Amino acid sequence: MSDDDFLAALESCRLPAADFTHAAHVRAGFLYLKRHDYAEALGAMRRTIMAFAASIGKAELYHETITVAFMTLINERMASMVEAADWPSFEGQNGDLITGQPLAAHYTPERLANPLARRVFLLPDRGTSTQRVA
Repeated sequence: MSDDDFLAALESCRLPAADFTHAAHVRAGFLYLKRHDYAEALGAMRRTIMAFAASIGKAELYHETITVAFMTLINERMASMVEAADWPSFEGQNGDLITGQPLAAHYTPERLANPLARRVFLLPDRGTSTQRVA
C-alpha cells in the first residue's frame, strides 16, 4: 500500500484493525514527520490514533506518553540520518523501533503502566537525574 493510501485508510478509519500493528504506528509517525514539523506531526498522530482506537471501540488504548516518546525518537532518528527519504529505508535502518523495546532504556514498566501516563506525557524515569545542577 502506498504511503498516501496507508494514511488515507488510517485517517478515515478504514484500515483493518489487525493492520494497525506497532510497525504501522511507527510508519504513520514517520510519514507525519516527513510532511509536517514536529508539533503538527504530533498533533496529527494523536488525533489519528485516538480516532482509530475509538472507531474500533477501544478508545481507552490511547497512551499519550508512548505516543510522544515514539514520535520524539522517530524525529530524532530522522534528523540524524543522512537520507530518510522513504519508509522502507527508514525502517531498514531503525529496526529497533519496530522489533525492540527502545522505551525500556528510558521508562520503567511501572511508569508506563501508570494511568496518568495514558492521559499526559510523563518524563522518563530511567537514565535521568532528578538532582538540580547549580
